[in-house]
Amino acid sequence: MTATAKVLVTGKTHVTAGPNGAARSRDGFLDVKLPQPHPAAENLFAVAWSACYIGAIQLAAGQRKVKLASEPEVDAEIDLNQAGSAFFLSARLNVHVPGVEREVAQELIEAAHGICPYSKAVHGNIDVTTTLV
Repeated sequence: MTATAKVLVTGKTHVTAGPNGAARSRDGFLDVKLPQPHPAAENLFAVAWSACYIGAIQLAAGQRKVKLASEPEVDAEIDLNQAGSAFFLSARLNVHVPGVEREVAQELIEAAHGICPYSKAVHGNIDVTTTLV
């Protein structure tokens, strides 16, 4: 983090493993049973990335003075893959930006990857397919 960076939000969680495993956020907003680490990890990552990505689409629209007719939607699929002894993720983001011309919506979803911290974090590490639906 740079010296001039300002922390906007900090997520604080506690996660336990095992048959009674759970994930809880300190603020109580999130309280999920996790009896198995997978697919819970992939589902939680998909939710977090999608939420961040929607915010990035909204920010990109605002920067470009594009009026969104309604809220964007994302259907995310996160795959846990194995090749030999190596494990890795791949992702598909199916994005719906209702009421916006297709070319403009495509520009917004591409710009969102440059804004969304999750997209930036996985860049080059996860095979991501983003489709405007």
